[in-house]
Amino acid sequence: MKSKLWSLLFWMVIAAAFIGPGTVTTAVAAGAGYGYSLLWALVFSIFACIILQESAARITIASELTLGEAIKDRFKSQRVALSIGVAIFLGCAAYEAGNILGAISGVALIFTGVQPAIFTLIIVGASTLVLWSGKTKTVANIMGFVVAIMGVAFLISGLSTPINGADLLKGALVPSLPEGSILITLGLVGTTIVPYNIFMGSGLAKGQSLSFMRFGLVLAILIGGLISTAILLAGASLVGEFSFENLAATLTKNNGVWMSYTFAIGLFAAGFTSSITAPLAAAITLKSVAKSEKGWEANGLKYRLTWGSVMLTGLVFGMTGVKPIPVIILAQAANGLILPVIAIFLWLICNNVTYLKVHRNGLIMNLAMLITVFVASVLGFINVFKAGYATVGSGFAFEGLNQMAILTLSVLVTFLAGWKVMKERLQ
Repeated sequence: MKSKLWSLLFWMVIAAAFIGPGTVTTAVAAGAGYGYSLLWALVFSIFACIILQESAARITIASELTLGEAIKDRFKSQRVALSIGVAIFLGCAAYEAGNILGAISGVALIFTGVQPAIFTLIIVGASTLVLWSGKTKTVANIMGFVVAIMGVAFLISGLSTPINGADLLKGALVPSLPEGSILITLGLVGTTIVPYNIFMGSGLAKGQSLSFMRFGLVLAILIGGLISTAILLAGASLVGEFSFENLAATLTKNNGVWMSYTFAIGLFAAGFTSSITAPLAAAITLKSVAKSEKGWEANGLKYRLTWGSVMLTGLVFGMTGVKPIPVIILAQAANGLILPVIAIFLWLICNNVTYLKVHRNGLIMNLAMLITVFVASVLGFINVFKAGYATVGSGFAFEGLNQMAILTLSVLVTFLAGWKVMKERLQ
């Protein structure tokens, strides 16, 4: 029993990583704009997240190779693996300031007149101390504790709102797309299935057993999904235009000021945990694609320089309040392409007898990964199109020719990937 509890605590790092300010913002906006109607997208994204994270961790346990190492070995390409690693590093660096500012937004809901620069220094300092220890177990224990606080805070906030049970079940089980909801629906999936989490999960799985990993990982992601659901429920109670301040005011009006403080604590915890996991994931990812392990130990120079660079980026932009728009656009495009690429690599390797042996995918798992690859492709192409439109100063809409092109490309990518998987199983 003790080992299972430690497994859950250890894998709560994944929940900490995907429940950041972006997830909170998207879930609140989905609830505020569409009530419970998009809850099914959150349910789907949680199961897709479990599929991809379990696959990456299973590869590591069965083959004793991290995902980056398996990609290098299977496709004989250091360049491809390194390109993925660099793109993920850019994404972690670009979004780190948002993680820090998200944590500050939580503090600002409690303490008015907050100086962002001061709290940026405090958050970066605390995050650096956690990562400097170099001990994965220490980081996991801290993340598990903070996620527990975040979970309780968001669950109280969400469950304090009036809930219609029938509408809740319908929203969770019956897919629907209200007018204008496509992008926010895909956003719910995109903020849950994060490319760098897949590499981080693979790196963390080394030395574990399949049963130990599956228990902790699956339960941690399900708990993360429950927290995200509570955030959406809180958003559904919002009156007026979406903002964290308006939501806090609504919660205060319905339940008293203590409820807005509870939500604020959850928002702070979401930003704080993500400000730790983003640099950690960048370091683990680059370690997995590096040519040599020298200097990439948890307390090694290259490892610390990697997470330190991500932290420094967040510090600079957090202190100045400047949003690195060009870098964010580049990161969106790069990570948009990476998600389907990683999903396809996972699908191929999970059907390769050399790496997985008796742990290869079965029919149900392959069908689940086919659907996941298609959705990942749609998300990926949307991010690429959005980045393209942004570079010319134009807005993107998922409709008309854009929609047709993205769906056609996604079907083509999924078909070609499925064909390669069939060949992989025959080798």
